[in-house]
Amino acid sequence: MKKILQLLVRYKIWLLALLKPLGLWGAGGIAFLDAAALPVPMDLIIAGYVWANKKHFYLYVIVAAAGSALGGLIPFLLGRAGGELFLMKKINRARYEQLRDRFEKQEFLAMMIPSILPPPTPWKLFVFAAGVFEMKVSTFLLSVFVGRVIRNMITAILTIEYGPEIVNIAAGLATRHRTALLAGLAGLLALLGFWAWRAMRKRRGKPGVDAELASLPK
Repeated sequence: MKKILQLLVRYKIWLLALLKPLGLWGAGGIAFLDAAALPVPMDLIIAGYVWANKKHFYLYVIVAAAGSALGGLIPFLLGRAGGELFLMKKINRARYEQLRDRFEKQEFLAMMIPSILPPPTPWKLFVFAAGVFEMKVSTFLLSVFVGRVIRNMITAILTIEYGPEIVNIAAGLATRHRTALLAGLAGLLALLGFWAWRAMRKRRGKPGVDAELASLPK
């Protein structure tokens, strides 16, 4: 087992060395690798790319997010292919039902929020669960992409403002104050949801063009 782990580490180092000099496409390839199988310190890698090319930071944000979404399809499809028993071995029944209810109520947020959060969030567990609970592929790709864009954008902005070293500091703070971070994020999403709901109600309450024409005097 030890030899297998050593081989995997060497393979990961070799892949990183191969992909990193590719620039923009290397960022996408490393993100794909991270999401599909072998975890890498993606935030630090994004910070390095952004610091080296601040002018085009947004391209690294977008391409890396796309790589994560596409790479996540591998554990997602494994879950869809019949991973329910495997998932129940990893989590207890109560946690399994909680995850199932979350995906049934709001599958987009159930996948987007973990895609924003930093380690030690068990992101691949959520990806696998999304497959088990038969989340739509298009919704899965979009939710992961949006979540990763937000996370990568935060990393890029912090890097441009304070240098790549800030990523380690931010990661440590996020790990120590994970509950507060989750509560703040949940509050923000609730406000956005309430605003969208109010906007939809106002829009539905306005009379249509046909109704306005019908009310005009003849």
